[in-house]
Amino acid sequence: MIEKETILSKTYRLTEPWKIGIEAIERELKEGDVLVQPTLASICHADLRYYTGQRRPEALQKKLPMALLHESIGTVIKSRHNDRQVGDRVVIVPNVPGSLLERRDVHDVTASYNEENYSRDNVFLGSGYDGAAQEHLVLPAACTVVVPNDVPDEIAVLAELCTVSNQAIQRAGITGDQEHVAVFGDGPVGFITAALLHYVYGVSSERLHAFGAVEEKIASFTFAKRHLVQSYDFSKEPLVDAVFECTGGRFSESAANQAIDLVKREGNVVLMGVTEDKVPLNTRDILEKGIRLVGSSRSSVGDFQTVVEGLRNKDFQHALSALVPDEFHTITCADDLMNALNETAAHKAWKKTFVTFTW
Repeated sequence: MIEKETILSKTYRLTEPWKIGIEAIERELKEGDVLVQPTLASICHADLRYYTGQRRPEALQKKLPMALLHESIGTVIKSRHNDRQVGDRVVIVPNVPGSLLERRDVHDVTASYNEENYSRDNVFLGSGYDGAAQEHLVLPAACTVVVPNDVPDEIAVLAELCTVSNQAIQRAGITGDQEHVAVFGDGPVGFITAALLHYVYGVSSERLHAFGAVEEKIASFTFAKRHLVQSYDFSKEPLVDAVFECTGGRFSESAANQAIDLVKREGNVVLMGVTEDKVPLNTRDILEKGIRLVGSSRSSVGDFQTVVEGLRNKDFQHALSALVPDEFHTITCADDLMNALNETAAHKAWKKTFVTFTW
């Protein structure tokens, strides 16, 4: 039995902000691994923060050079695991537990969130570890989830973003039976979180509240009650059992503190929006109301399994199709990928940016 095999991978690596080059890098395919050829990926704000140099200088120095992209799907072209077959269409799980890096044949998908997400031994694709912008991606088989035939590529590639929302929902203890829930943020993260709450967790439109700052964006949340933060009276009686803050950036402060105003006593506020700045919070009301404050930005293999099954829901697919761009970027060289990233950074449209690879 061959213990390992060396694979050469054409890799698009970010070497410094605004600059991507091509490297041929040797990868080791071991027992328990699969070799995946990425076919379709979605550009994330995290990719843009690296590409445009908006991460702290010490983070860039530590993590570059690396291949970007972690929201992706691909095709298995070689398998060293019995559960994956050549030709399988798979969602790529970017969070790779350290236990899998050491022992490819053993992994418990029911492992705790702490073990899956916050172990120092873990790696994350496109964040200090080469992501999906490469021809031959070697992964433990457990870090792939087979896509059902009734889930199209353009929906499947949104799975990773959905899993981040799924774990946040799980950590807030949402069952969908009776809770009143609010989502802050009218971008893709807020939209997906709200859609998942409604279509997968069963939070009815009457009990689901979406808050945003742009009327045209919040209008897309047709499955929820919609509110503009500029005109909503947050001094009213607390409304909801849980709030998901999905704004990030310079709006994190206002959204997080409005969430504290809005949530009931002993409610949950889950922070999902990312900002490089420190954010002052109304700690007096957090203490006064006994609010549970949770940070959540990653997901585990179990979340991918839940989400991929949920994506079979045709109504959920229809809702998510609002994020699918009218045109995809075809990537045949480093300049193509830089052009896609440049355009996304310049315009930051509400819809996602998709890139298809031609290897």
